Amino acid sequence: MPYVNVGKENSGEIELYYEDHGSGDPVVLIHGYPLSGASWEKQVPVLLAAGYRVITYDRRGFGKSSQPTTGYNYDTFAEDLHKLVTHLKLRDFTLVGFSMGGGEIARYVRKHGSKGVSRAVFISAVPPFLLKTTDNPEGVDGSVFEGIQKAIVADRYAFFTDFFKNFYNTDLLLGKRVSQQAVQASWNTAAGASATASLACVPTWHEDFREDLKRIDVPTLVIHGDADRIVPITAAGQRTAKLIKGARLFVVKDGPHCVTWTHADEVNSQLMNFLGKGAAKQTASAPRKDAVA
Repeated sequence: MPYVNVGKENSGEIELYYEDHGSGDPVVLIHGYPLSGASWEKQVPVLLAAGYRVITYDRRGFGKSSQPTTGYNYDTFAEDLHKLVTHLKLRDFTLVGFSMGGGEIARYVRKHGSKGVSRAVFISAVPPFLLKTTDNPEGVDGSVFEGIQKAIVADRYAFFTDFFKNFYNTDLLLGKRVSQQAVQASWNTAAGASATASLACVPTWHEDFREDLKRIDVPTLVIHGDADRIVPITAAGQRTAKLIKGARLFVVKDGPHCVTWTHADEVNSQLMNFLGKGAAKQTASAPRKDAVA
């Protein structure tokens, strides 16, 4: 299994697990909390079939990557991504970030610039700034994040059970767009994550990316469900699309947080069209849900 070394903690190496498949223009898929690169299973085959080289990786603390007790902040996450990109000698690559993964894209561009980056895609992503403050009234009250941290400390396994109900909007979509087995698989992945990472990542959800987003100068697509209970579209996707010049916003009607699974066909169609392939497959009668920000 391929790994890239991104640092050390005491006597142990910190390594990220990644998968690198196909050929053609590279697409790097960055997963969300508390999952792993395997969560892209509905996107990877479609991208490979369209002729792309597809790279997924597990963020430190999650999946098959090392589980250190340090480095759970976006400066480090972005540096981890940069080390992977450098290790693979990627050029003209697209960055696609789901949920927390959108933060990596924003911070990566701010720290390393957009050289080599051809496109950016934010899906249900946490930018620009989720914390409610005097200059950010659209954000979420800080007590919400504090409550999440307390729940994780008390019993992270019970927390994950409740978390995934809102991750997939199971009260509405279970048995229709997501199975109980798929929800259980997500829980299993979360349970295998580092306990330290599970808690330490929560404060990163309200990192301020407003200045980071202004640095993005490549074609950008923002995809967000209008029924997202984890990262509300009004606090995130809509504002991200406005802060990035020329960004396109696609709203998934009735889409929960994990639209990459529940609404995979819509997400994949938009992704393919944005990347420049698959446009011919879009029917003229298909309803438009997008708006140019």
